[in-house]
Amino acid sequence: MALKTAKEYVESLRRLKLDLYMFGEKVENWVDNPVIRPSINAVAMTYKVAHEPELEELASTESMLTGEKVNRFASLFKSTDDLVKKVKLQRLLGQRTGSCFQRCVGMDAVNAVFSTTYEMDQKYGTEYHQRFRAWLAYVQGNDLCVQGAMTDVKGDRGLSPSKQVDLDMFVHVVERRSDGIVIRGAKANQTGTVNSHEMLVMPTLRMTEEDKDYAVSCAIPTDAEGVHLIYGRQSCDTRKLEEGDIDVGNYAFGGQEVLTVLDNVFVPWDRVFMCGEHDFSVMMVERFAGYHRQSYGGCKPGIGDVIIGAAAAMADYNGVPRAAHIRDKIAEMNHLVETLHACGLACSTEGWKTSAGNYQSDILLANVCKQNVTRFPYELCRLAEDIAGGAVVTVPSEKDFRHPVVGKYIEKYLKGVADVPTEDRIRMLTLIHCMSFGLTAPSYRTESLHGAGSPQAQRIMIERQTDMDLKKRLARSLAGIDKREDVLA
Repeated sequence: MALKTAKEYVESLRRLKLDLYMFGEKVENWVDNPVIRPSINAVAMTYKVAHEPELEELASTESMLTGEKVNRFASLFKSTDDLVKKVKLQRLLGQRTGSCFQRCVGMDAVNAVFSTTYEMDQKYGTEYHQRFRAWLAYVQGNDLCVQGAMTDVKGDRGLSPSKQVDLDMFVHVVERRSDGIVIRGAKANQTGTVNSHEMLVMPTLRMTEEDKDYAVSCAIPTDAEGVHLIYGRQSCDTRKLEEGDIDVGNYAFGGQEVLTVLDNVFVPWDRVFMCGEHDFSVMMVERFAGYHRQSYGGCKPGIGDVIIGAAAAMADYNGVPRAAHIRDKIAEMNHLVETLHACGLACSTEGWKTSAGNYQSDILLANVCKQNVTRFPYELCRLAEDIAGGAVVTVPSEKDFRHPVVGKYIEKYLKGVADVPTEDRIRMLTLIHCMSFGLTAPSYRTESLHGAGSPQAQRIMIERQTDMDLKKRLARSLAGIDKREDVLA
């Protein structure tokens, strides 16, 4: 099948029979639901750009499996150049949607599982890698959207999976049958599940022998029997149910997070890619995390570009674009965004070839990238709110603005510079509000903190990946504690 168009993608979602709940009710026509549709539009953009001639090389690539042209979000990374193009594409999509476009998790999961299954097979003589290749060829051939499912609900964080009071706090195998396995548990904070055709399940942390039932990776259709989806709340999300488009800010695009319940879901063996090989769980987790933390060097700078543009526009509308402190703040915002992007590019160019043949981003630098992402977007939002002014949180509703009695007062008293319509100023204020406070991404701030792992998770990986013995040897040599290097030798 050729690459799907955005329209074909949206129509393909209508064929899914999801068991989806939101606001205490089952959602039937979820594709046209005004709360959900902006997030569908954001994913659709990943399909749209693949058909734009000027972006063809960035948004699509040759399949490592079949040699056919595929969407980059369903591809394996064949080189460090592919890793760089991934980050550049993500920045462009962040710019064009101003939100999470949800396919990065699946792309990163595909590459992590691909290389890990190869090494599992090498050690144990299993058939996971060939199964995975066949499934991925199916995904690529049908241009499907895949959601990577890693984060478990975790229960008591002080206990391992097998020691939980409720053993379902981590997804695990509850039955092994001749034709497949049955799994149970839940995945939390799942980005884009409702907008995906398939879920690629992975373990969430390092497993021990006692936890081997939790060392499971498999592929599940999002509408499989036993899969229940509960849509996550977003700040100000019911604004999407109101008339008008001003109060929503970024009206066309948005993200989504879902609690994904797996209640005795059957998975046939040809869709199982890990089942008890607990010693490989850490490899899968670390490789996925490396890819996904690399991703944040693309999407978050792209969304940051929009926030910078909105802040600069507000400076114009407020009549202070040349004020020294405003210029300094916008310069700082650009510095922060470009630093994030530089980290994403650095861990891409320093990538390495796995035994399976695809390329892995540099894990240390990817974690440095994501550590910066846990901080810089907070400052970007703070500066945008500072430049915009207090009206960013007190601007009246669109209904008030359109009201025959009080509308004239809003038109008069929320005016900025004379040649900019009051409505333009209100629209820019609400864009900053929705991006900063959570309606669009959800929350550029909070998602930047917890997406792809908490700040402490990156610090652990930075410590694990850093060669401290080398650094100590360098210091001892220069200090003369160890033998100094003879520069003339």
